[in-house]
Amino acid sequence: MNIKAKPAKALQRVRKKRDAEGSKKAILEAALIEFSEFGHAGARVDRIAKNAGVSKPLIYDYFGDKEAIYAAALKEAYIQIREGEGELNLDQLNPPDAIRALVHFTMDHFRLKPWFISMLNTENLRGGDTIRELRGADEIQSVLVEKLRSVLARGAENGQFRSRVDPVELYIFIASLCYFPVSNKHTLRAVFKCPVDDAWLERRADEAADMLIRYLAPA
Repeated sequence: MNIKAKPAKALQRVRKKRDAEGSKKAILEAALIEFSEFGHAGARVDRIAKNAGVSKPLIYDYFGDKEAIYAAALKEAYIQIREGEGELNLDQLNPPDAIRALVHFTMDHFRLKPWFISMLNTENLRGGDTIRELRGADEIQSVLVEKLRSVLARGAENGQFRSRVDPVELYIFIASLCYFPVSNKHTLRAVFKCPVDDAWLERRADEAADMLIRYLAPA
């Protein structure tokens, strides 16, 4: 029995796993850009493979057909925003500061990762069929809901917020206030001559946070 063979085989398995994880990540990143730029109908697996630096058969092997790749990319879009929110450590912040941090993060995420808004637009145009059937979607969203619920409860306990605010309704307000300036930047520039640059969006986030903190304040 070759004792040295065991560590060598174990190392090969680790490397293979790392290679697979890296390839899947590259595929998902390429798919997010592809579907956001060309929509579901115009997206091509060939381009995803080329931009990810992998073979087309490997994509089918990891994910399946084009519909499955789209579903995986859509799930990845939600995973990334929820992971980013998790890094804010909202439970360690004073409740108003937590709301302000979440608003600024949301605006920045929409601005810096434009494929997120495009993916949501595509899915809504398709009637939300994929997100309804996406396994684990509820669990992905529930993390943020519970964190917001905790922030709101702490705010109510110390008198900073009013009680009985629905965390889902609050997040809809946050997402709405951050979504519109980014998703409609071209028409805002053309119709209202808004600059829609980083400074303008930063001010929008500041004012949105102020509005929401006043909305949450006790009567």
